[in-house]
Amino acid sequence: MTKLNKAGILTFCLLFLMLVSSFGQSGPKPELKLWYTQPAAKWTDALPIGNGRLGAMVFAGVEQDRIQFNEETLWTGEPRNHNREGAAAYLPEIRKLLAEGKQAEAEKLASEKFMGLKSSEGQREAWFKNMRAFEGLDGNPALTNYNDSQWKTFPVPTYEGWESTGMEGLDGAVWFRTTFDLPANWQGKNLVLNLNRIRDQDFTYVNGKLVGSTDGTESRKYIIPKEVLQQGQNILAIQVLNYFDKGGIAGYKDTSRPIGIYPEGASEKNGISLVKAWKYKIQNDEPPAVPRFQADYQPFGDLWLNFSGHGNAQNYRRELDLTQAASRTTYTVGSVQFTREYLVSQPNQVIAIHLTASKPGSISFQTSLTSPHKKAATRRVDNQTLALALQVRNGALKGESYLRVVTTKGQASVSEDKITVTNADAVTLYLTAGTNYKNYKDVSGDPAAPCKSALASIQEKNYEQIRQAHIREYQGYFNTLSINLGRSENEKLPTDKRIEQFASSADPALAALYLQYGRYLLISSSRPGTRPANLQGIWNDLLTPPWGSKYTTNINAEMNYWPAEALNLSPMHEPLFGMIAELAEAGRQTAKVHYNAPGWVLHHNTDLWRGTAPINASNHGIWVTGGAWLSQHLWERYLYTQDQKFLKQEAYPIMKEAARFFNNFLVKDPKTGWLISTPSNSPEQGGLVAGPTMDHQLIRALFQSTIQASELLKTDKSLRDSLKTKYGQIAPNQIGKHGQLQEWLEDVDDPKNKHRHVSHLWGVHPGNEINWDKTPELMIAARQSLIFRGDEGTGWSLAWKINFWARFKDGDHADKMVKMLISPAAKGGGSYVNLFDAHPPFQIDGNFGGAAGIGEMLVQSHTGLIDILPALPSELPTGEINGICARGGFDLNLKWNNGKLQALEVLSKAGTPCQLRYGDKTISFKTKKGQRYKLDANLKRI
Repeated sequence: MTKLNKAGILTFCLLFLMLVSSFGQSGPKPELKLWYTQPAAKWTDALPIGNGRLGAMVFAGVEQDRIQFNEETLWTGEPRNHNREGAAAYLPEIRKLLAEGKQAEAEKLASEKFMGLKSSEGQREAWFKNMRAFEGLDGNPALTNYNDSQWKTFPVPTYEGWESTGMEGLDGAVWFRTTFDLPANWQGKNLVLNLNRIRDQDFTYVNGKLVGSTDGTESRKYIIPKEVLQQGQNILAIQVLNYFDKGGIAGYKDTSRPIGIYPEGASEKNGISLVKAWKYKIQNDEPPAVPRFQADYQPFGDLWLNFSGHGNAQNYRRELDLTQAASRTTYTVGSVQFTREYLVSQPNQVIAIHLTASKPGSISFQTSLTSPHKKAATRRVDNQTLALALQVRNGALKGESYLRVVTTKGQASVSEDKITVTNADAVTLYLTAGTNYKNYKDVSGDPAAPCKSALASIQEKNYEQIRQAHIREYQGYFNTLSINLGRSENEKLPTDKRIEQFASSADPALAALYLQYGRYLLISSSRPGTRPANLQGIWNDLLTPPWGSKYTTNINAEMNYWPAEALNLSPMHEPLFGMIAELAEAGRQTAKVHYNAPGWVLHHNTDLWRGTAPINASNHGIWVTGGAWLSQHLWERYLYTQDQKFLKQEAYPIMKEAARFFNNFLVKDPKTGWLISTPSNSPEQGGLVAGPTMDHQLIRALFQSTIQASELLKTDKSLRDSLKTKYGQIAPNQIGKHGQLQEWLEDVDDPKNKHRHVSHLWGVHPGNEINWDKTPELMIAARQSLIFRGDEGTGWSLAWKINFWARFKDGDHADKMVKMLISPAAKGGGSYVNLFDAHPPFQIDGNFGGAAGIGEMLVQSHTGLIDILPALPSELPTGEINGICARGGFDLNLKWNNGKLQALEVLSKAGTPCQLRYGDKTISFKTKKGQRYKLDANLKRI
């Protein structure tokens, strides 16, 4: 893996500082802070901090503070084989069925014989039998005379599962009991018990009699026979069996519609509501393992700080300072001001929380560690240190976390489950974490080793030394780019209020803050030497997070890295390259087993264990071009840096093997004679098909970059010639009957389709084969497709559309999409209070795609020349950006005023020829490495 050595980093910083010093920003800069006047009420209100390996979410409560934390390698699962032996034998028949138009039959065969393998299943039959025999209970809870006086109560229903109401991590068998009084005029009538949805299986009793049982997602409407009912009070008891993820009596998604009981034939509006607190008893919380295609990213634990006497706090403020990668909380109690500062140090690998007060001896609190994992326990290590140990359920990974306390004066004592601090002047808490993960094939590590190493590194240091080292390291990345889009009165507002008002008021500074927040998040979740940012970066509080919080490679994982090169964070790309190398290794076996092909292949998801086989359902899980898309990132790194050593040693070998797979995989379409990709899918709609447009765009891009790379490196001529021949035979982009760019081989696009994916526009962005210079007719068709799709979408979809409209050079439409992305998440796709992207739920890709999209509005370089202000919105008439990057190895500084370019500076990092365009003006000139070039508004050299 190529790393920036110390000399390289020094040279890089000197070049950047030389550029910036001669092109300094004029006027005061907006503060790069998110800030609020109240603590976080929920997880998506909390503020994220991280160092690429460790992540934390700071709630900043006054009397009780919560710091929820993660370690990047804590996942479910274990090293295993994901490939289905013998799958390739069914490939010809699947292709034949698709060619004959028999999609349903092809999907059925693929589902049975072609999908990857799931993990092992537990002993479900035996467990089920024991639960139905009331194992673990004193008697039968269905009976009317059962004593439930010691049972706790729980709100029913919970549509998002009992996990959403305090039972995080619970799977198993749970009993619920409640009562209802039978109205006199209902006697002698059958009743309808309407519970709607229960997750997953229920056995429902009334007065000890089973009235219904369902396994699955079907609605529960059971008839209670009149003979079962009794005058007065009746007992309703339900045994719920839940094996994985959300459990409980779910009811309706529309919470205004109650679950309840009413007479058969009558209206449910006149029934008895069962929305209330029910009694419950956990019968068993160790159900058998559920087979899974891939693993889930896991939370590690929570650090709690409890303060007494802080209930009447005043002047509260919490903030996230992007310039220092630190969060702060301040408030006053009486005459004392309290301050907490939180950061995650990369040099020392600790989460640090520093507490100070304006009056000596004022800091007293208790702190403890907890974890949502059932197998977790704390212990005292020494008189300064508390430890948390855990084991992931149904997985190979274990974790250790150490919490060390350092006080200035006062006293600190450590017990088996907490640390107590009394009357200190200042306190610093250092939190560490590690697992036994070594790589995707090896889990023989010592989870305590990273903790001990981190604490040893700070042994002779004070907090200020650790803080300054953290800031220096972080700013070495963050300070490579600055942006000022103008000031706003709304800067005086807390961030949550700015989000609410962004669409209806002029706040260009928030757009600039959003771009810098995206850069901050990438630095915080993807440092050199770590694993890449997943669907949620490195931040996750759920044992069963949405989509596993893994890597979805049909858009989301790639979008995470769109800002890396253009927004001057090239080192942050390295974790993705590390994963690509591992996927290329694992994907070779998948290519052989599933396609009997050379090279490597990746389908639409992967995880920590680098599964590359098709997963989930055959109608969307068989998508073959994940490796092609990831290979584009390797080529883009070369285009931006011109690093031929990287190209030769890292990028090209992987690109070449991906190209070898498709060189073998493509087959001739019997109807058109074109080479097509089959079987595959246009994510994530349309089912299993032959010849989706997106695949062909990706494969052409892969072939083209591999051809260019092999020419540069003067190698593999025979492969290059073969790719050149097949390149021209791949099914081309087609314009359909509605004037749209066709999504599939056949002209079957529906103009009313509003799907979040716009996959067939990949060739517009992030690809480049469809552009205004070379294929204007295809650009018009692509734009028509996007108009048909509409502006609405999930958070990441909105972000992609910013980039599309920027490539269409429609700055005002791109700006409209920015406003939709930075809008309250309660309205759908948008932003949470902490500016996290809302799918909803939270996915971090929209943050990165949105930041990249704002950059695309200002500079583009995908067609061989550098476009200056190609899609500048009318609402951003004045601004300045320093350090934005362009392909060819260039850093740019530019200023504009009244919508017009004022000045431009170009730093050549590779000494390649430079071609610039602004409006209808173009200029070309040779450059020298390390040289700076100044140009005026007419692109004339100064």
